[in-house]
Amino acid sequence: MAIAVGTKAPDFQLKNQHGETVSLSDFRGKKNVVLMFYPFAFTGVCTGELCALRDELPRFVNDDVQLLAVSNDSPFALRVFAEQEQLGYPLLSDFWPHGDVSRAYEVFDEEKGCAVRGTFIIDKEGAVRWTVVNGLPDARDLQEYVRALDAIAQG
Repeated sequence: MAIAVGTKAPDFQLKNQHGETVSLSDFRGKKNVVLMFYPFAFTGVCTGELCALRDELPRFVNDDVQLLAVSNDSPFALRVFAEQEQLGYPLLSDFWPHGDVSRAYEVFDEEKGCAVRGTFIIDKEGAVRWTVVNGLPDARDLQEYVRALDAIAQG
């Protein structure tokens, strides 16, 4: 069971595909965050989801919102994946210690060794305002993200 709406989002520091450290707290007081966990780069459903976000990027990376996508892949694999798919947003590596952030958000599948498809929308104060968790084979609906972000923007 993933962390609940209304919970303070666990802070973290992870390396992005360029080796830069990104913290959730970097956005506190500045932007709402769409924190998206996905199992693995280079897989069919994950690639489809991440490319759909790329195609709608102005909705998810702007003055009010920052998209952060997290997998248990190494930063090196994420860099190749981002370049191959032209993903212009941070792909964060929860590779080592393996799955620590995924575990903090309660979306790590111990048996498979990867995160399940969990998405958390975190407001500017650091509270989880919306969440959805899908099984490994089930893609998420981006329009649900849009509706949740609109609801936060409207207060």
